[in-house]
Amino acid sequence: MVVMGESTVEGGPWLQRKEERWADVLARLIQQCQETPLRYYNKGIGANAISPRSPGYEKSIKPSALERYRRDVIELEPDLFILAYGLNDMRAGMDVKEFSEDMEIIVRDVKEACAPLTVLTTVYYMTGWRSYPPYDRGSPQIAREYNEAIRRIGERNRCIVSDVWDAEGEADWLVNPDGVHANTVGNLVIAHRVFRDIAVNCSCLTSSYFARMMGTKWVRDTTAQRERDGDPYRKTW
Repeated sequence: MVVMGESTVEGGPWLQRKEERWADVLARLIQQCQETPLRYYNKGIGANAISPRSPGYEKSIKPSALERYRRDVIELEPDLFILAYGLNDMRAGMDVKEFSEDMEIIVRDVKEACAPLTVLTTVYYMTGWRSYPPYDRGSPQIAREYNEAIRRIGERNRCIVSDVWDAEGEADWLVNPDGVHANTVGNLVIAHRVFRDIAVNCSCLTSSYFARMMGTKWVRDTTAQRERDGDPYRKTW
């Protein structure tokens, strides 16, 4: 699993431990569901921009997603790729059409190169709209426009779109007092939403569960009872 994104992926002093990052929580949840060890690569960079076209790029002074995705994603050949961008670009006032064009280049190239299951997250919920120039040009309405653009990219490219803004429920108490980053509880909410969206779209997460449970006395007895009741168990996926 490769998770590429901004500061909320990378983590920082708004959390007490790196293990509280939502991507780390997600990695632990997935590992609980499969027997094969999970290799997890965190490719988050604070203040990162989607591309040099973003107005926040110059302030960032770091390689953008468009400049680093081949090295940080394609070269690792992930089975699962999570792309978590939009917050900084939205806050810096990047045109949503240009953002969409740049994000879609990354999505298409990665899928063509190594065909991973690809998850796009929406913009995170935040509260500090007038702070940290040049990242003071966003608004809840612009964030919603970004989120709709991300959903359209997902539909066009057959990606899972995980609406973490919706998961956070616009609850201010899930955001650190810095106004930008999800706090520890917020990271738990985000991780479980992404996990939920992967789980309901990918039956493979339950493969080891069924392998362990099908031979147990509980399953033998209950499936026999269902057969007698005329409601037989059948695998439907």
